[in-house]
Parts: sequence; C-alpha cells; structure tokens
Amino acid sequence: MPGAQSTLKPQLLLRARIVAPISHAPINDGAVLLSGERIVAVGRWRDLSASFSGRILDLGEMILLPGLVNAHCHLDYTHMAGQFPPPKRFTDWIKVITTTKAEWAYSEFAASWLAGAKMLLRTGTTTVGDIENVPELLPDVWEATPLRVVSFLEMTGIRSRRDPKMILQEAARRIDTLPAGRCRAGLSPHAPYSTVPELVRLSADMARRRKWPLAIHLAESAQEFEMFVDGHGDMFDWLRRSQRDMSDCGWGSPVQHLERCGALRDNLLAIHVNYLAEKDAALLARRRVNIVHCPRSHAYFRHDAFPLRALTRRGINLCLGTDSLASVHKTRRETIELNLFEEMRAFAGNHPKAAPKRILQMVTINAARALGLKGEVGELSPTSFADLIAVPFSGKPVHVYDAVLHHADNVTASMIEGQWAIAPRL
Repeated sequence: MPGAQSTLKPQLLLRARIVAPISHAPINDGAVLLSGERIVAVGRWRDLSASFSGRILDLGEMILLPGLVNAHCHLDYTHMAGQFPPPKRFTDWIKVITTTKAEWAYSEFAASWLAGAKMLLRTGTTTVGDIENVPELLPDVWEATPLRVVSFLEMTGIRSRRDPKMILQEAARRIDTLPAGRCRAGLSPHAPYSTVPELVRLSADMARRRKWPLAIHLAESAQEFEMFVDGHGDMFDWLRRSQRDMSDCGWGSPVQHLERCGALRDNLLAIHVNYLAEKDAALLARRRVNIVHCPRSHAYFRHDAFPLRALTRRGINLCLGTDSLASVHKTRRETIELNLFEEMRAFAGNHPKAAPKRILQMVTINAARALGLKGEVGELSPTSFADLIAVPFSGKPVHVYDAVLHHADNVTASMIEGQWAIAPRL
C-alpha cells in the first residue's frame, strides 16, 4: 500500500516564521512536513506538530518557500560573462558568440556549465530549463550538481546542411540513453532563423509523441521579425549569404512561421517573444504556448518594450529565465551571476505595476508548468517534491512577497528532493 510504504521514509517537520506555498496564501508560524523526497503536508505549526513525534527543525525568522524555477538558461556560456559588449545589431552578437564557441574545448564548456550551476544553487534556483549546446556533457554534469535540470538538446543544421531527420534522430538517441531520475531532457530546435522548417516540424511531432518539452528561441530580435515578415533586412541578407534557403520568409511573423510548422502547442517554451504581429498574442494563447522572458538579456540587446500587456491580457503562461551571462551587461566594477532574484527585480523595474506575488509566480508555479513539472516543483503542496529554499525575514507578514522580491543575498538554505543542497546554519 502506498500509505504504508511512505511511512518507512524518514520524516522531517520544518518550522519557519512564514511559510509561503505560492499556490496558497502565506502561513504565519507555518510548517512543512516532509517524507523522503516529497512534501506530505503544509500548514500551521501548532496543527502539524500536535501529533508529530519525529525529527523537527526550526528555521526561525525565515520565509520558507518553493525553490525557484529558472525556465531558460545557457549554463555552458557562464564563463563568457563580460566578454561581449552590447552589440549594435543582434546578428553581430550571433557572429561573435558563434566564433567564441568554435574556439572552446569540451573542458571549457564543462567548467562553465558547473560554475553556472553553483551560481543558481546559491541564489535560490532548484530547477532549471537549460539549453545544451554541448549535449556530450550529459549526464556527467547532471551527476555533478544537485540541481533538477531539464536539458533541451540544441539543434541547428543551417551551416552543416545536414539532413533534419538525421539531426533529430541523433538527439533522440542521446535522450534515450540518459538515465531516468531527477533530471530529464527535451528538444530545442534553436530558432526559426537558425533551422529549416522541416527540423522544427519533425521536432514538434516527436516531442508531442514522446511527451517531451520543446524549447525554441522565438521572435527575439527586430531583425528576425523583419526577416520573416518582410523577406529582407540584415539577418535575411546575412543568412542568405550563408546559403540558408530563404523561401520560408516573407509569409508572416516568426510566431506564424512556427504555427505553419505545427510547433505551437502547450509543451512549447517560446523563449523571448519580444516582437509580435497584430494577431500573434491571440494565436499563442489559443495554442496554450508558454513564454519565457529574460529581463536582463532583454535590456542588454536594447530590444523594444516587452509586450507584457498583449500577452497577459490573453492569459498566456509567462515565466522568467536568466538566459546566459553572455548577454547580460557588465560594468567594470560589477560582478554578475545567474540569479533569478536579479531577474525579478529587473522585471519589477520595467513593470512597476506588476505585483510582487505575480512576479514570484513567474519563477515558481508558472515556470514549473512550462517545463512540464506542474504540481511537482514551484509550490509547497502535498505530493510535490521537497524542493524549497529559505530567506531571512524580520518584517510584517503582509510584506512577505515584497521581501522575497528584494532579497539581495544568497539563500540561507536550499533543499532538493528532501536533501539539503545548502544546509541551514542553526
């Protein structure tokens, strides 16, 4: 019996001044009961402790909340931080990062990936959706971090002119060899401009059949938008010289391009989506596409204002991600890192009317849904994974969400699947 089996797992009752489940209202003097890697109950301390005789850990003046969920990252670019000044044109950045990647060895990508994972851990992320430019790193990097990772295997094929079927089969075979467990994988045909339509279509079909998540960089730049809508411009000319078949351009927006490829579905993470045609938001909503916004990367490229109102008024699931440190502006004195608290504050600065609770949902329950982990991470609720973090709190309960948003240090504690990734100092 499941109930009898769960009682054999070690139980732990965590107490904190505030428990913020995210899926429900904050609980003053709250507690979370864990059994092994799962949460059993969330409630008031006096209620959960009344009949509990197991191990108790009082975290004191803390907010206990779900571990943050980073919906989009490039961990293997972490050591590129500060190398590229903000470009005048998006295609200039593509060219320089492509050249840099070609010069890196496997060991450099591995060290960069692991450094980024450590940054995420100490700043509260417990689950990350990562684009794997070097899929050969898997599963070794999975085993080297306690993070819960959803790895999207990146595919392009424009320069190599390889058969899309072969590219996809290679990625699928690699996924099939990966171990089942805390981490999992999905597919990422990189972007409409860097792939051929057949690769996007085949990837979407396979992801749907195999129940894998799909991630695509979409409508990131004005140049990409111009390329697909008008069939000309800087990106169009550059890619045409690179021998890309441009016959899929001039027929509508990048969003409409993905619709023609059959990729707009509820398993899609559409990353960036900065430029929309008139009916794109309605189409994305109808297809229940998830959108990932990366505020600091958005500012780095000086994109037009993010179309927040057009997306939210349609009820689209909107998340936040860090993107990579290769596209975050760095001053001479500043140390930058992968940090979802920084992304939340950047979003709040750009959208001052957004409520702190709503912003926090974008890095918890919304992002969990986008990654196919709804009900498992991003909230503190019975049967969800025991993925949680703690941050100090000395204010009034009414200010809980605001306090989390403005937390500007490493987290005090972090737990993933019932195991301390960062143990609290008591």
